[in-house]
Amino acid sequence: MKKKLISMMLIACLAFGLVGCGGDSGTTTNSGDNKTTTDNTGSSSDDSKGGSSGDLIKVGIINLDPNESGYRTANVEDLKNKFTKENGYDASFAYSKKNDEQITAAKKFINDGVDYLLLSAADTAGWDGILQDAKTAGTRVILFDRTIKASEDLYEASIVSDMAKEGETAVNWLKSQNLDEYNIIHIQGEMGNAAQIGRTEALDKQVKADPKWNLVTQQAANWNAENAQQIVQSVIDSGKKFNVIYAENDDMANGATKALDKANKSYGVGKDVIIMGFDCNKFALRNVFEKKWNYDGQCNPFQASYIDEVIQKLEKGETLAEKTIILEEKGFDSETITEDDIAKYGIGADSK
Repeated sequence: MKKKLISMMLIACLAFGLVGCGGDSGTTTNSGDNKTTTDNTGSSSDDSKGGSSGDLIKVGIINLDPNESGYRTANVEDLKNKFTKENGYDASFAYSKKNDEQITAAKKFINDGVDYLLLSAADTAGWDGILQDAKTAGTRVILFDRTIKASEDLYEASIVSDMAKEGETAVNWLKSQNLDEYNIIHIQGEMGNAAQIGRTEALDKQVKADPKWNLVTQQAANWNAENAQQIVQSVIDSGKKFNVIYAENDDMANGATKALDKANKSYGVGKDVIIMGFDCNKFALRNVFEKKWNYDGQCNPFQASYIDEVIQKLEKGETLAEKTIILEEKGFDSETITEDDIAKYGIGADSK
């Protein structure tokens, strides 16, 4: 995985523009409530495993905050378990909820001479420049988890969920409930990322198309349970009527139910309020199974094996059959979910 001389010259130039993301293992840079953390837990000087030359394959992995949600925790652990010395990788990790901090981390990884930059972007926009720098430097880019708005020639592969389909599946399920009217509290995730956009667009489209569908409120809770609880509480305090809570992840759906509990409002199957979430945490699927929630949409966090397969093919000089790999996903409702579904598709703890 040797770089050409011109690539090394570019990398050296990039080094002068680096800020914020330190190179030591476990370094954390604070920025308000967000942080960028770099972690070299997968690094090793052992060259007994790895690519075709016998060297370890050097990867820089940029992801969101591991504490963002149960989904993100599972995603981070899956990557850490795969990209290890034992599996032939020298891996470094960086975490941030902010695009600019992620871009700074990407610059550092390019400067460090990683062979592959693995990216789950905080935002869909703003990546063309740094990905062009990576391409010039000979660093191959693989997207995972989140799509971005960038030319396809700037990355090798995109291993992602179809967030738009997740939203469509959920909205189609809600349509099938045939309510006389839909008065919806829509709790959004972090604005601007692919999950939020896909899960929002499907609902917005249906609300615009059918006068029986009404958004009582549409607010971002940034994947946070407490923020979601506050949003629902404010609607309850206003006296506005609602019969659906469409939360764009399980933690926010869980937070929403706390406000309903406090107000003694019933929810779940056959109750006053339909509860919908996304991500398939075990606690959420358990709530669906017990008819406390009505629906939960899957978002598959286990992407490391797909990424590893792509890297191994590229290392052998093989051509990828497809540039975009869409993960298979489904939705679960209280009428059809089984214990086997919880065991097979659930992530995290069984209760919360």
